[in-house]
Amino acid sequence: QVQLVESGGGLVQAGGSLRLSCAASGGTFSRYTMAWFRQFPGKDREFVGGISWLGGPIYNKDSLKGRFTISRDNAKNTVSLQMNSLIPEGTAIYYCAARSSSVVVYRVQSEYDYWGQGTQVTVSS
Repeated sequence: QVQLVESGGGLVQAGGSLRLSCAASGGTFSRYTMAWFRQFPGKDREFVGGISWLGGPIYNKDSLKGRFTISRDNAKNTVSLQMNSLIPEGTAIYYCAARSSSVVVYRVQSEYDYWGQGTQVTVSS
């Protein structure tokens, strides 16, 4: 059973930065596609970005690509989401997700097998 644990969320002022981390255990992390989703109040989870075990992250929107960076460390079984220039509209619960044995980064939450518990990110104006 794969377990994912996110950390690094919190309260930050607009324009600030946060780095979220997701630690994986219980599986062959190096073969997983990892992704970050976020959920706004009353909405479904939204794909933020992801990275396969081959590398080369992709992002949901061009506006995120310049401010968000996804990276993975297969030696430490972690995936990170560096968020810069945060805006209040980015306030959400951020989730880490994993899909085993895949080289494709899916943008749909139903394609992922494992989820973390989520971490709250609040951006104040």
